[in-house]
Amino acid sequence: MSEHHLTLDWRRATSDFNYDTFERTHAIHFSGGTRLEVSSAPDYLGNKAYTNPEELLGAALASCHMLTFLAIAAKSRLVVDHYEDQVTAILEKNAQGQMAVTRIMLKPRVTFSGTSIPGPDKLRALHDKAHQYCFIANSVRSEVSIEPQI
Repeated sequence: MSEHHLTLDWRRATSDFNYDTFERTHAIHFSGGTRLEVSSAPDYLGNKAYTNPEELLGAALASCHMLTFLAIAAKSRLVVDHYEDQVTAILEKNAQGQMAVTRIMLKPRVTFSGTSIPGPDKLRALHDKAHQYCFIANSVRSEVSIEPQI
């Protein structure tokens, strides 16, 4: 077991507190010292210059999947040179009519080198195993699809 701590800080920046005008931008301070400015998505009156929680959820899942994939590849004695992922997180109404990130699509492209380069079936199996063991994927209700790019 491990614990992970962060601090979220928001302060009212206007004289009133009205849904249409309150500031959505806030800061997240991570335990390692990183500070991230976050806002709601522009569709929800946020500042488009900052990332939003929906993007952060997609990023957390993609990062976890990649780190799990790299660990599995390394333990399988495969040499990964580059890993890039195009991630899409879909915010829409779920079956209960509530807004939710219902789907997160990963489209990882992995470049290997060395004497053992996996073919499409082995690559799919590696991604399936990474998804099975990804901590974040095991924590969310969203449908997650992984479409390795070859």
